[in-house]
Amino acid sequence: MADTVDARGTAGEPAHKDVALLGATELRELAADLGLRPTKKLGQNFVHDANTVRRISRLAGVGAGDTVLEVGPGLGSLTLGLLATGADVTAVEVDGTLAERLPTTVTARALGAAGSLVVHTADAQRLRRADLTTTPTSLVANLPYNVAVPVVLHLLAEFPSITRAVVMVQAEVADRMVAAPGSRVYGVPSVKLAWFGEARKVGAVPRSVFWPVPNVDSALVRFDRQHRDQPAVEAHREAVFALVDAAFAQRRKTLRAALGARFGSAARAAELLDAAGIDPGARGEQLGVADFRRLAVQVARHP
Repeated sequence: MADTVDARGTAGEPAHKDVALLGATELRELAADLGLRPTKKLGQNFVHDANTVRRISRLAGVGAGDTVLEVGPGLGSLTLGLLATGADVTAVEVDGTLAERLPTTVTARALGAAGSLVVHTADAQRLRRADLTTTPTSLVANLPYNVAVPVVLHLLAEFPSITRAVVMVQAEVADRMVAAPGSRVYGVPSVKLAWFGEARKVGAVPRSVFWPVPNVDSALVRFDRQHRDQPAVEAHREAVFALVDAAFAQRRKTLRAALGARFGSAARAAELLDAAGIDPGARGEQLGVADFRRLAVQVARHP
């Protein structure tokens, strides 16, 4: 059964528009009308629970004055919830059939919000600033596990205007995104996301809120961009990320050994690590993003 959003007005909550959210019945009817059979390849598990939609909008803290970049709107469940807050939504959908239908669904169920929606048919991993006519301030997405981290990292790098995000991902992916140094699941995603700011897990999502029901658990990750003080010699993101990749490519090796090939020898790697105040006998999983940044500074100073 559809749920109608009433008029209120704080960030993340219903604003001035009456919006009929999509329930399980409406989702199935839409899919049948489009001849759509959800596929695992595209990670098509659509949210049909109104409370989950409201929860995501609330955690994202969006409202009037915000422009939300929504990745993978699908049949429009979350799109309607975001529009209900009074925010503008730029939806990026790789499936052309779904992208074409979304404005019709919004017009039918949220007529007053139809002018606040822009739809792009595109692969989010290839999206560029020049592709959009809007400047997104927030990112909200329901992401398949196999593209979740690459999509988030690409969009944070490409759109510095995005200051916060809420993404729904597989629970194991969420754990890796928010892990701290020393954790068993700490790795490349953890470090690279920390470059941009702070990520934290803000809740679990039951399988029952999706259609079709997935065979994995999901979780919500909230991200807030942080503008940290820059070191005296700037370590560019690409240089830092290259070091992160090298350090974790051979996770069980010490940094001296793991970075030896990159710097010509283990001895040279040890020199640079010492100069950065990092124990050459440590492993990549023990370093935070600030450590990798200091190392990149030393590499830039002593090429």
